[in-house]
Amino acid sequence: MVKSMTGYGRCQETVDDINISVEIKSVNHRYFDFSSRTPRNYGFLDEKLKSYVQSRVSRGKIECYVMLDNLDDDSVSVEVNHPLAKNYVEAFGILAETYGIESDVRASVIARFPDVLTVRKQEADEERIWNAVRSVAEKAVDKFITMRETEGEKMRDDICSRADIILEHVAFIEERSPQTVKEYYNRLVDRMNEFLGDSRYDETRIITEAAIFADKIAVAEETVRLRSHIDQLRGFFDTAEAVGRKMDFLVQEINREANTIGSKANDVEIARRVLEIKSEVEKIREQVQNIE
Repeated sequence: MVKSMTGYGRCQETVDDINISVEIKSVNHRYFDFSSRTPRNYGFLDEKLKSYVQSRVSRGKIECYVMLDNLDDDSVSVEVNHPLAKNYVEAFGILAETYGIESDVRASVIARFPDVLTVRKQEADEERIWNAVRSVAEKAVDKFITMRETEGEKMRDDICSRADIILEHVAFIEERSPQTVKEYYNRLVDRMNEFLGDSRYDETRIITEAAIFADKIAVAEETVRLRSHIDQLRGFFDTAEAVGRKMDFLVQEINREANTIGSKANDVEIARRVLEIKSEVEKIREQVQNIE
Protein backbone atom coordinates (compact mmCIF):
# COMPACT_ATOMS: atom_id res chain seq x y z
CA MET A 1 0.00 0.00 0.00
CA VAL A 2 1.36 3.39 -1.00
CA LYS A 3 1.85 5.79 1.90
CA SER A 4 2.17 9.55 2.04
CA MET A 5 5.27 11.00 3.70
CA THR A 6 3.04 13.41 5.62
CA GLY A 7 1.67 12.06 8.87
CA TYR A 8 0.93 12.67 12.54
CA GLY A 9 0.39 10.43 15.55
CA ARG A 10 0.19 10.92 19.31
CA CYS A 11 -0.34 8.72 22.35
CA GLN A 12 -0.31 9.41 26.07
CA GLU A 13 -0.43 6.68 28.71
CA THR A 14 0.85 5.81 32.19
CA VAL A 15 3.06 2.73 32.06
CA ASP A 16 4.95 1.28 35.05
CA ASP A 17 4.39 4.42 37.14
CA ILE A 18 5.66 6.66 34.33
CA ASN A 19 3.37 9.17 32.64
CA ILE A 20 4.51 9.07 28.99
CA SER A 21 3.53 11.16 25.97
CA VAL A 22 4.89 10.43 22.48
CA GLU A 23 4.14 12.67 19.50
CA ILE A 24 5.45 12.00 15.99
CA LYS A 25 4.99 13.95 12.77
CA SER A 26 6.63 14.10 9.35
CA VAL A 27 6.84 15.88 6.01
CA ASN A 28 8.30 14.74 2.71
CA HIS A 29 12.05 14.27 2.38
CA ARG A 30 14.32 12.52 -0.07
CA TYR A 31 15.68 10.18 2.59
CA PHE A 32 14.96 9.05 6.18
CA ASP A 33 15.74 12.04 8.40
CA PHE A 34 14.92 11.57 12.10
CA SER A 35 15.21 13.93 15.04
CA SER A 36 13.83 13.57 18.56
CA ARG A 37 13.40 15.64 21.68
CA THR A 38 13.52 13.81 24.97
CA PRO A 39 13.70 15.11 28.57
CA ARG A 40 17.04 15.85 30.15
CA ASN A 41 18.75 12.74 31.52
CA TYR A 42 16.83 10.55 29.06
CA GLY A 43 19.07 11.05 26.04
CA PHE A 44 19.60 7.29 25.78
CA LEU A 45 16.09 7.12 24.28
CA ASP A 46 17.04 9.06 21.13
CA GLU A 47 18.91 6.30 19.32
CA LYS A 48 16.43 3.63 20.42
CA LEU A 49 13.53 5.67 19.10
CA LYS A 50 15.32 6.29 15.81
CA SER A 51 15.99 2.57 15.30
CA TYR A 52 12.42 1.65 16.13
CA VAL A 53 10.81 4.27 13.87
CA GLN A 54 13.20 3.42 11.02
CA SER A 55 12.13 -0.22 11.27
CA ARG A 56 8.63 0.89 10.31
CA VAL A 57 9.15 4.01 8.19
CA SER A 58 11.40 4.29 5.12
CA ARG A 59 11.36 7.94 4.12
CA GLY A 60 10.43 11.37 5.40
CA LYS A 61 11.65 14.15 7.65
CA ILE A 62 10.40 12.88 11.00
CA GLU A 63 10.23 14.69 14.31
CA CYS A 64 9.49 12.84 17.55
CA TYR A 65 8.71 14.43 20.92
CA VAL A 66 8.75 12.47 24.18
CA MET A 67 7.64 13.69 27.60
CA LEU A 68 8.16 11.66 30.79
CA ASP A 69 6.92 12.16 34.32
CA ASN A 70 8.17 9.54 36.78
CA LEU A 71 5.45 9.15 39.38
CA ASP A 72 7.66 7.01 41.64
CA ASP A 73 8.96 9.43 44.32
CA ASP A 74 11.40 6.80 45.60
CA SER A 75 13.64 7.60 42.65
CA VAL A 76 14.72 10.85 44.37
CA SER A 77 16.49 11.07 47.77
CA VAL A 78 17.85 13.92 49.90
CA GLU A 79 21.10 13.29 51.77
CA VAL A 80 22.51 15.28 54.72
CA ASN A 81 26.21 16.08 54.89
CA HIS A 82 26.45 15.50 58.65
CA PRO A 83 30.13 16.49 59.15
CA LEU A 84 29.55 19.80 57.36
CA ALA A 85 26.32 20.49 59.27
CA LYS A 86 28.08 19.72 62.58
CA ASN A 87 30.83 22.19 61.72
CA TYR A 88 28.25 24.90 60.99
CA VAL A 89 26.52 24.27 64.35
CA GLU A 90 29.82 24.41 66.24
CA ALA A 91 30.81 27.59 64.41
CA PHE A 92 27.53 29.24 65.41
CA GLY A 93 28.20 28.23 69.03
CA ILE A 94 31.67 29.75 68.97
CA LEU A 95 30.28 33.00 67.56
CA ALA A 96 27.62 33.18 70.30
CA GLU A 97 30.11 32.47 73.11
CA THR A 98 32.79 34.81 71.79
CA TYR A 99 30.55 37.82 71.28
CA GLY A 100 28.05 37.17 74.02
CA ILE A 101 25.08 36.85 71.81
CA GLU A 102 22.22 34.42 71.81
CA SER A 103 22.78 31.25 69.82
CA ASP A 104 19.74 30.85 67.60
CA VAL A 105 20.59 27.86 65.41
CA ARG A 106 17.73 26.29 63.47
CA ALA A 107 17.79 23.40 61.04
CA SER A 108 16.22 25.54 58.31
CA VAL A 109 19.10 27.99 58.58
CA ILE A 110 21.81 25.31 58.42
CA ALA A 111 20.08 23.66 55.44
CA ARG A 112 20.48 26.81 53.37
CA PHE A 113 24.24 26.62 53.35
CA PRO A 114 25.88 25.06 50.26
CA ASP A 115 26.38 21.31 50.21
CA VAL A 116 24.62 20.65 53.54
CA LEU A 117 21.75 18.98 51.65
CA THR A 118 22.29 17.00 48.46
CA VAL A 119 19.47 15.85 46.20
CA ARG A 120 20.32 12.59 44.50
CA LYS A 121 18.39 10.92 41.72
CA GLN A 122 18.74 7.18 41.46
CA GLU A 123 20.31 5.76 38.33
CA ALA A 124 17.62 5.35 35.70
CA ASP A 125 16.71 1.80 34.77
CA GLU A 126 17.16 2.33 31.04
CA GLU A 127 15.68 -0.99 30.01
CA ARG A 128 12.56 -0.45 32.16
CA ILE A 129 12.09 3.09 30.87
CA TRP A 130 12.64 2.12 27.23
CA ASN A 131 10.14 -0.73 27.42
CA ALA A 132 7.57 1.68 28.85
CA VAL A 133 8.30 4.36 26.21
CA ARG A 134 8.28 1.83 23.39
CA SER A 135 4.82 0.55 24.32
CA VAL A 136 3.49 4.10 23.98
CA ALA A 137 5.61 4.89 20.90
CA GLU A 138 4.17 1.83 19.12
CA LYS A 139 0.64 3.21 19.44
CA ALA A 140 1.72 6.69 18.36
CA VAL A 141 3.50 5.24 15.31
CA ASP A 142 0.45 3.09 14.51
CA LYS A 143 -1.69 6.23 14.33
CA PHE A 144 1.05 7.99 12.37
CA ILE A 145 1.20 5.21 9.77
CA THR A 146 -2.60 4.99 9.56
CA MET A 147 -2.73 8.67 8.65
CA ARG A 148 0.01 8.12 6.05
CA GLU A 149 -1.95 5.25 4.53
CA THR A 150 -5.15 7.31 4.41
CA GLU A 151 -3.34 10.14 2.64
CA GLY A 152 -1.69 7.58 0.36
CA GLU A 153 -5.09 6.25 -0.75
CA LYS A 154 -6.21 9.74 -1.71
CA MET A 155 -3.00 10.24 -3.68
CA ARG A 156 -3.49 6.88 -5.39
CA ASP A 157 -6.99 7.84 -6.54
CA ASP A 158 -5.74 11.17 -7.87
CA ILE A 159 -2.76 9.65 -9.72
CA CYS A 160 -4.88 6.87 -11.27
CA SER A 161 -7.49 9.34 -12.49
CA ARG A 162 -4.76 11.45 -14.11
CA ALA A 163 -3.21 8.34 -15.64
CA ASP A 164 -6.58 7.57 -17.24
CA ILE A 165 -6.65 11.06 -18.74
CA ILE A 166 -3.14 10.55 -20.14
CA LEU A 167 -4.20 7.25 -21.75
CA GLU A 168 -7.18 8.98 -23.38
CA HIS A 169 -4.80 11.48 -24.98
CA VAL A 170 -2.46 8.65 -26.04
CA ALA A 171 -5.36 6.84 -27.72
CA PHE A 172 -6.20 10.01 -29.64
CA ILE A 173 -2.56 10.40 -30.76
CA GLU A 174 -2.40 6.77 -31.90
CA GLU A 175 -5.53 7.27 -33.97
CA ARG A 176 -4.57 10.68 -35.28
CA SER A 177 -0.97 9.94 -36.27
CA PRO A 178 -1.76 7.77 -39.37
CA GLN A 179 -4.26 10.39 -40.50
CA THR A 180 -1.56 13.04 -40.59
CA VAL A 181 0.39 10.92 -43.09
CA LYS A 182 -2.64 10.62 -45.34
CA GLU A 183 -3.26 14.36 -45.09
CA TYR A 184 0.40 15.01 -45.95
CA TYR A 185 0.09 12.79 -49.03
CA ASN A 186 -3.05 14.62 -50.14
CA ARG A 187 -1.33 17.98 -49.69
CA LEU A 188 1.57 16.83 -51.86
CA VAL A 189 -0.82 15.69 -54.58
CA ASP A 190 -2.74 18.97 -54.42
CA ARG A 191 0.50 20.94 -54.56
CA MET A 192 1.72 19.02 -57.60
CA ASN A 193 -1.61 19.51 -59.35
CA GLU A 194 -1.47 23.20 -58.56
CA PHE A 195 2.00 23.63 -60.03
CA LEU A 196 1.84 21.18 -62.95
CA GLY A 197 -1.82 21.37 -63.89
CA ASP A 198 -2.65 18.63 -66.39
CA SER A 199 0.99 17.62 -66.78
CA ARG A 200 1.94 14.23 -65.51
CA TYR A 201 4.06 13.87 -62.37
CA ASP A 202 5.94 11.02 -60.72
CA GLU A 203 3.47 9.50 -58.24
CA THR A 204 6.15 7.13 -56.95
CA ARG A 205 8.15 10.12 -55.74
CA ILE A 206 5.12 11.40 -53.83
CA ILE A 207 4.60 8.01 -52.22
CA THR A 208 8.29 7.93 -51.26
CA GLU A 209 8.05 11.42 -49.72
CA ALA A 210 4.97 10.37 -47.77
CA ALA A 211 6.76 7.25 -46.53
CA ILE A 212 9.73 9.35 -45.35
CA PHE A 213 7.34 11.70 -43.61
CA ALA A 214 5.50 8.78 -41.97
CA ASP A 215 8.78 7.37 -40.64
CA LYS A 216 9.82 10.77 -39.33
CA ILE A 217 6.65 11.38 -37.36
CA ALA A 218 6.03 7.77 -36.27
CA VAL A 219 5.28 7.68 -32.54
CA ALA A 220 4.13 4.08 -32.15
CA GLU A 221 7.20 3.10 -30.14
CA GLU A 222 6.77 6.07 -27.82
CA THR A 223 3.07 5.45 -27.22
CA VAL A 224 3.71 1.75 -26.51
CA ARG A 225 6.39 2.64 -23.97
CA LEU A 226 4.16 5.31 -22.48
CA ARG A 227 1.37 2.80 -21.98
CA SER A 228 3.85 0.38 -20.42
CA HIS A 229 5.06 3.06 -18.01
CA ILE A 230 1.47 3.81 -16.97
CA ASP A 231 0.90 0.10 -16.28
CA GLN A 232 4.05 0.00 -14.14
CA LEU A 233 2.93 3.10 -12.28
CA ARG A 234 -0.36 1.43 -11.41
CA GLY A 235 1.46 -1.74 -10.38
CA PHE A 236 3.42 0.11 -7.71
CA PHE A 237 0.20 0.70 -5.79
CA ASP A 238 -0.09 -3.03 -5.09
CA THR A 239 3.34 -3.45 -3.50
CA ALA A 240 4.12 -3.24 0.22
CA GLU A 241 7.57 -1.70 -0.15
CA ALA A 242 8.44 1.99 -0.33
CA VAL A 243 8.19 2.93 -4.02
CA GLY A 244 8.32 6.73 -4.00
CA ARG A 245 11.75 6.97 -5.65
CA LYS A 246 10.89 4.37 -8.30
CA MET A 247 7.67 6.18 -9.10
CA ASP A 248 9.51 9.48 -9.37
CA PHE A 249 11.93 7.95 -11.89
CA LEU A 250 9.06 6.40 -13.86
CA VAL A 251 7.24 9.74 -14.05
CA GLN A 252 10.40 11.24 -15.55
CA GLU A 253 10.34 8.52 -18.21
CA ILE A 254 6.68 9.24 -18.98
CA ASN A 255 7.52 12.90 -19.40
CA ARG A 256 10.45 12.02 -21.68
CA GLU A 257 8.21 9.95 -23.97
CA ALA A 258 5.71 12.82 -24.12
CA ASN A 259 8.50 15.21 -25.09
CA THR A 260 9.63 12.87 -27.87
CA ILE A 261 6.09 12.63 -29.24
CA GLY A 262 5.84 16.41 -29.13
CA SER A 263 9.10 16.88 -31.01
CA LYS A 264 7.98 14.45 -33.75
CA ALA A 265 4.44 15.70 -34.07
CA ASN A 266 3.80 17.86 -37.09
CA ASP A 267 0.17 18.34 -36.23
CA VAL A 268 -1.63 20.95 -34.15
CA GLU A 269 -4.07 18.51 -32.57
CA ILE A 270 -1.33 16.09 -31.51
CA ALA A 271 0.75 18.96 -30.15
CA ARG A 272 -2.24 20.11 -28.11
CA ARG A 273 -2.70 16.61 -26.68
CA VAL A 274 0.98 16.40 -25.78
CA LEU A 275 0.64 19.61 -23.78
CA GLU A 276 -2.31 18.10 -21.93
CA ILE A 277 -0.27 14.97 -21.19
CA LYS A 278 2.63 17.03 -19.84
CA SER A 279 0.24 19.00 -17.64
CA GLU A 280 -1.12 15.79 -16.10
CA VAL A 281 2.39 14.36 -15.70
CA GLU A 282 3.47 17.42 -13.75
CA LYS A 283 0.51 17.05 -11.40
CA ILE A 284 1.37 13.37 -10.92
CA ARG A 285 4.97 14.31 -10.19
CA GLU A 286 3.83 16.67 -7.42
CA GLN A 287 1.92 13.81 -5.79
CA VAL A 288 4.69 11.26 -6.26
CA GLN A 289 7.22 13.49 -4.52
CA ASN A 290 5.21 13.08 -1.33
CA ILE A 291 5.00 9.28 -1.54
CA GLU A 292 7.16 7.21 0.79
